[in-house]
Amino acid sequence: MTAVSFIPALVALVLALASARLLVWRVGAPPLQGRFASIDGLRGYLAFFVFLHHACVWYFFSHGEPWQAAPSHLYNHFGQSAVALFFMITAFLFWSKLLDGKQRGVDWAYLYQSRLVRLLPLYWTVLLALLLLVAWRTGFSWQQPWQSQWPALLSWLAFTAAGMPDLNGLPNTSQMLAGVTWSLPYEWLFYLLLPLAGWRMRIAMPRWVWLLGLAAVAWWVIWRPDRLSMLFFLGGIAAAYAVRRPAFCQWAQGARASWLVLALLGFTVWLFPGLHDLPGKWLKYVPLLCLSGAFVLIAAGNSLFGLLHWPVSRMLGEISYSIYPKNRSWLI
Repeated sequence: MTAVSFIPALVALVLALASARLLVWRVGAPPLQGRFASIDGLRGYLAFFVFLHHACVWYFFSHGEPWQAAPSHLYNHFGQSAVALFFMITAFLFWSKLLDGKQRGVDWAYLYQSRLVRLLPLYWTVLLALLLLVAWRTGFSWQQPWQSQWPALLSWLAFTAAGMPDLNGLPNTSQMLAGVTWSLPYEWLFYLLLPLAGWRMRIAMPRWVWLLGLAAVAWWVIWRPDRLSMLFFLGGIAAAYAVRRPAFCQWAQGARASWLVLALLGFTVWLFPGLHDLPGKWLKYVPLLCLSGAFVLIAAGNSLFGLLHWPVSRMLGEISYSIYPKNRSWLI
């Protein structure tokens, strides 16, 4: 058995599902409610696949290999395709808020406050652990003047908006977190660009929201994020429109659509080593289209033959969340 065999991944998934089954037995399954219950089931598998991806990368790194993608289609897609689908979930949920807001408006203050409360507690907890590790690795002493560390620290505090710089002169600081925070600036760029879409939809907004949108444009121009990574959000936007067609949703929930989802995902993993650095000008968009098609069907209610609605799958999705307030009064 090789280091990139599917068997360790399968065993780990079975153990994860067994643990989730115990939680269902102890506390009950999360309620199956809302129009997008399949996404709740999908989220847990995506989070676990990202864990498997990083475990594989760490394995080769710990055996003297450079920090790079694993020599495996499957384990690369566990990370890259899972993150792409997470981007689609983000775009789908927040673009849906805009579409709903065309009639009843959008509470912009609550939208951004909820994002901060959703992300900050866990992120800053992880950042504190990183700072303690950096302090330990550098002998609890300043290796560089402390005044010069503020720009790097501020970047980390702001979801690595200006990159993941080394701290206190410790090389490759970001590897201590497996570089996982790279996706947060993309998520925040999308959130901050929402006012421009709201303006196109003629949704009312206060002036400060306008300023956020303009600041996001300036950030985009300065940063120049990876184009393909930003295009993943389009899959979620397409899904937000598709789910508003009852005839399509009815078809998407059938067995034929489930087979199509499996075919699109299998085609992507089998033919492409990953999502990035593919040869050719247009070839890199084929996996994007396949993943987007699969996500649109899942968002429209496809449960992959009931798998995504299974109580254990929903529990796996539930425990993948960070701290999130159920009660709006937490934000006041």
